[in-house]
Amino acid sequence: MATDEPGPPRGGPDGVRVECPRCPAPVAEVGDGRWSCPDHGIVVPLWRPQASSYEEFAAHLLRVGSFPTYLPWPLGPGWSVSDFAAVVSDGDAPRATMACVAGTSQLDGPVDVMVITEEPGTGFGARVAGLSTAGETELLDPGHEVGDGPAPVRVRVDQYPVGLWPVSVSTSPGEWDRSVLAGEAGGRWLWLVLRPASAILLLRDDWILRDISATGPQLVALPFGGPAPSW
Repeated sequence: MATDEPGPPRGGPDGVRVECPRCPAPVAEVGDGRWSCPDHGIVVPLWRPQASSYEEFAAHLLRVGSFPTYLPWPLGPGWSVSDFAAVVSDGDAPRATMACVAGTSQLDGPVDVMVITEEPGTGFGARVAGLSTAGETELLDPGHEVGDGPAPVRVRVDQYPVGLWPVSVSTSPGEWDRSVLAGEAGGRWLWLVLRPASAILLLRDDWILRDISATGPQLVALPFGGPAPSW
């Protein structure tokens, strides 16, 4: 019989963790396809693999269907897909996806670039960006900086230019270890989180973000692996 009392935390398929999209806490299935976080109550679950691989990424794409998963494209030599995640409940429309690529640059050494797209109010991008809490207020979406004046950074998403604005991390732990930008693409929030913070200089080039779910056979050639970032 279904019950609203949370049961013990349950993992997803082998090799997949099921967490709250707004914090790292594991979630418990409470019946009727619902999941509960000890801090945030009923949430749409976040699915994240234990390790990045072609097989897990194919499963991720099946889980989210036509909801976009963006990657910088093409990947440079030595870069690989090191992490990805989805916020979705079985039978419902996805709420968010994230993919991370890892590589090196001459100026920065090891670099992580995380791309998140999400429906407003999901709070996953804020978690990845390290903005889930600011004082006593939990942040779910980018702040007032987005759309304030001309966009200092532009990327191309599905051949369309998208403006991105810096998002302040000054009230968050580790504020100097990352740069965060956000904008809007296709009616959803688009976040870029780059580590270290100086890696934002990589965006001087005309970056292209590609929805990898539409890549087809080229997906086989994607390199996977490397240490996943903490978020």
